[in-house]
Amino acid sequence: MAAAHTVIAIDPLGLGASDAPRTPAAYTLERRAASVVAVLDDLGLDRAAFWGYSLGALTGYAVAACAPERLTRLVAGAFDPYGFMARVPAVLAALGLPADHDPYELVRGGALESAYQVAVIEAGDAAAHRANYEAFSREPGLADRLAASEVPTLMYAGTADHWHEPMRDYARSHGAEFFSVADADHATALRRPADVLPRVRDFLSR
Repeated sequence: MAAAHTVIAIDPLGLGASDAPRTPAAYTLERRAASVVAVLDDLGLDRAAFWGYSLGALTGYAVAACAPERLTRLVAGAFDPYGFMARVPAVLAALGLPADHDPYELVRGGALESAYQVAVIEAGDAAAHRANYEAFSREPGLADRLAASEVPTLMYAGTADHWHEPMRDYARSHGAEFFSVADADHATALRRPADVLPRVRDFLSR
């Protein structure tokens, strides 16, 4: 991407070198959006395209909802615009887990499948990670506000990702673009650049 674009990599709130508060109230959508806007302001940029995956996609939705004037385009991978909890009952049922099973264990377990994310998680604050989860898992979803933002949006997900269908359905009903990463789940779609980059480059070039 850096050959054709200026790439700005952001440590999102709660991860990496960013602040890691331990209370869910600190992880509002407004604060997630404000943290990105603060980076743009610091760099003297009025607008930028945003690409986020999973929790990064939620951050992108938040910027589109709270500060749409700062985005030229949004690329969002593998996060349901209808909200994290919208698909959890179906996911638990598909895995044969009880309805009261803590979804956080699935989120953390999925993240630990990636060597890169293992390093990030182990270097982070466990209490902050839990607070972050408690906040985003309770959000009701941003589908309506995302649509109202009118930010051109490209969405994608692996066909084996539980969020594939709701993202595809949102895109179809709200005029966003969408593509599938064949035979990929939430973790493996992230490691399929040959299938993803050409579509993203084309979208950003328009």
